[in-house]
Amino acid sequence: MNTAPLSLDSILPLVRKPGRYIGGELHAAHPDYTAVDLAFALVFPDLYEIGMSHQGLQILYHILNREPGLAAERCFCPDTDMEEQLRRHHLPLFSLESRRPLAEFDVIGFTLPYELCYTNILTILDLAHIPLRAAERGETAPLVIGGGSCSMNPEPVADFFDAIVLGDGEEVILDIAAALRAVKTDNLSRQEKLHRLAAIEGVYIPAFFADHYDGQRLIAVVPLKPGYASVRRRIVPQLPPVELIERPLVPMVKPVHDRLGIEIARGCTRGCRFCQAGMIYRPVRERSVEQIMQLAEQGISNSGFGELALLSLSTGDYSCLADLLLKLMDRFAEERVSISLPSMRVGTLTPEVIAQIKRVRKTGFTVAPEAGTDRLREVINKGITEADLLAGCRDAFAAGWSVLKFYFMLGLPTETLDDVDAIVELAARARQEAKGKRAEINVSVSTFVPKPHTPFQWCGQISMDESRERIQRLMKKLPPKGYKLKWHDPELSLLEGVFSRGDRRLSRLLEAAWQDGARLDGWNEHFSLARWQQAAEKVGISLEDYLRPRTMNELLPWDHLSSGVERDFLEKEYERAMERAYTPDCRKHGCQGCGLCDFKTIKPVVHPETPPASAVKASTERPASQQQTTFRYRAEYSRLGDGRFIGHLELLNLVFRALQRAKLPVLFSQGFNPTPKVSFSPALPVGVESEIEFFEVDLAEPIRRPVEVMDELNHQLPGFMAITSLAPAKKKAPVNEIISYDCLLPEGVNLAQAEDSIAAFQVAESVPLERTRKGKTQHFELKRFVCKLRLEEERRLQLELLHLHAEAGIGPREVLANVLALQESTAELVRFVKVRAREN
Repeated sequence: MNTAPLSLDSILPLVRKPGRYIGGELHAAHPDYTAVDLAFALVFPDLYEIGMSHQGLQILYHILNREPGLAAERCFCPDTDMEEQLRRHHLPLFSLESRRPLAEFDVIGFTLPYELCYTNILTILDLAHIPLRAAERGETAPLVIGGGSCSMNPEPVADFFDAIVLGDGEEVILDIAAALRAVKTDNLSRQEKLHRLAAIEGVYIPAFFADHYDGQRLIAVVPLKPGYASVRRRIVPQLPPVELIERPLVPMVKPVHDRLGIEIARGCTRGCRFCQAGMIYRPVRERSVEQIMQLAEQGISNSGFGELALLSLSTGDYSCLADLLLKLMDRFAEERVSISLPSMRVGTLTPEVIAQIKRVRKTGFTVAPEAGTDRLREVINKGITEADLLAGCRDAFAAGWSVLKFYFMLGLPTETLDDVDAIVELAARARQEAKGKRAEINVSVSTFVPKPHTPFQWCGQISMDESRERIQRLMKKLPPKGYKLKWHDPELSLLEGVFSRGDRRLSRLLEAAWQDGARLDGWNEHFSLARWQQAAEKVGISLEDYLRPRTMNELLPWDHLSSGVERDFLEKEYERAMERAYTPDCRKHGCQGCGLCDFKTIKPVVHPETPPASAVKASTERPASQQQTTFRYRAEYSRLGDGRFIGHLELLNLVFRALQRAKLPVLFSQGFNPTPKVSFSPALPVGVESEIEFFEVDLAEPIRRPVEVMDELNHQLPGFMAITSLAPAKKKAPVNEIISYDCLLPEGVNLAQAEDSIAAFQVAESVPLERTRKGKTQHFELKRFVCKLRLEEERRLQLELLHLHAEAGIGPREVLANVLALQESTAELVRFVKVRAREN
């Protein structure tokens, strides 16, 4: 296996957010490949910001990397500009940790999180120079394995995968590793590898099944391997051990969920009939309060995150929530670590719980009625009434929230226009619970997509036109003042519905749309329904046909894959939906007969309920105002190498978290959203390195041993940053400065022409520069700002620029681009190092 990392210096300066591709995150693995006999590349098929928020990938990453002889690295889907640069420079897609080409790994493990990422899988395989279809891969190609929530109907992408894991991955990933290590030792064929994997519980080999169609209808799925007619989901009896996830990966680029996530429970048995996750993640398995506190203690200490999220399908149903919240807030409030509960349920948001959440900073308050009427909520088995909803809103407004978010679905089974109109009426009644205070209700709606393995898997999906009509109806009826309406694009919902219940014929559609340019379809700016419609016409597929209702006796593409919840139960739940009959939660009302649990190995793990929040003597005090005595310190540091690819906001987070991990007593601002009292030198442009940056931090106590603190901070900071001095800050008025830069021109720049251009600049009386940004044009005189510009040997330049503290200025790249008449792409490849500053 080749171990030489790829050089990216020629392409990273040319892409947006180059920090996505540099790796180097805190707690990332550094495998020693001389001791590795099986290497995994764990791939999340979306952008870094999305994938780094995914808990499942991190869990598998840590499981593999703690096993002797195994290694796991990460890869995310590149943005379109990075894809273009990789193709232009004939570079393969690579892992973050060692920049190793993906094709050199033994296993490529894809997360399958949602349907609209499917084209990204093809982008990744193609950029890795791996054949798209499993049947086309040779003996030396990596095995391509999938897993995740979409694995319960992977048929639209089945032809691209050698194997797919159904269900929980914590145990099966090690079973797969053991099987592949044995096969490697025995030097067996690729086909034999698949047979070995098929023997593992929860592993689905698509090549061992054949689809048969009659026109547009699937009529048979024929097993090709004796004794392998169906595959059942793998279920772990308990959540993974705490020590696996005590050292979370800390991202370089801000992810969509920039926080420490702790999975407090897996599975939900509330029984909402539209909810796939509630069916395919059963049974409920809770962590103990002690385990969660240990994860929080170690996770915050080892990461420096300022927010802790309690993750579950229904966090409010966690048995010991009141006790847990009190303990968490008492432990972390003084450190200004906030607690968020992303999946709370109306009825579990008691006033006492709300009071605990807002002790540090108020996180968002979201309510999910799903439907506008009690009648329709009975159909979907939501189990909450309008009275419950309004009581939750009343408590939130009373606790100080002024903005509430409501989520609804359009097109639920049996929905009428009266149900749609009731969304507006419910939002209005909710706003009235503010009792005259300023209040805003944000209403978010999306089109209901029937999902496999749910009671509504046989239902139809409303058309795009119907969805648009209902959205328009809400827009007309919802008052403009005090309300906002947001909606998920019906075009995206159409495609999601196609792939949600699709079959293997869709692999041809996927490939055709991808070849025509479909990329990052989950992002509105990239999505084009017209492209998909053209691809469907090209391959002879009707998109709308996949949205139709199914009959109970019709073969479904996923019928050979079992979630463990029996089909009879789903059919009965559909019937109960039409009768508006309530099915209670098995956690509190006994087994409801879904067929999943054997009550020996597979069973609910629910801890004894602690006293309700109202009975717990809970502190609801906000952290006391911090003392007035302030000790301000100035830390000077360098930021070199890959550090030039980190934006200023990302840098702020790196420093904030390093200070937190170093246990320095940083002071915070006051108010509902406290932030660390740290100020920074002027932002460096992305792509510029520096030896002379600084930040100043306010501390509650003086630093007694500055050398030891410097060493600890350098231990906590990434390798491209180094604290060079730490001393009490001196009050100093802002001054104009002359900044010196060492510059390195890229290869290919004509040095003779560059020298002539510099000479012409030096003798010119005036060199005007015009800059237009965001519609505003500014005019500068370059001669005023450039104090020195000299070409040295070996493509090196010395540049000195005047920096005016109270006026807009110009950057070093802008100067060279204009003086040397460089093309934009060439100017981006110039390397700048800020080396000195002196007062003007």
